[in-house]
Amino acid sequence: MCLALPARIVAMDKAADVATVAIGEVRKEVSVALVEGVDIDDYVLIHVGYALNKISEEEAQRTLELFAKAGLLEEEEA
Repeated sequence: MCLALPARIVAMDKAADVATVAIGEVRKEVSVALVEGVDIDDYVLIHVGYALNKISEEEAQRTLELFAKAGLLEEEEA
């Protein structure tokens, strides 16, 4: 099973198609080459170092809450 996590973009290097995303306190650099029109504070689904698509903040929060309830994330991250 593959799992894509919602994350908020907190910094971007548009020239390199790279963004820093946040999931709770965790920060990670991911490629945004596969997603058009993303910017800081947008939410994206990430998987193995790539942003796969842009999602709404509401969808991201709902998904993070479900992950937390399933024990996949710490409650305070949701």
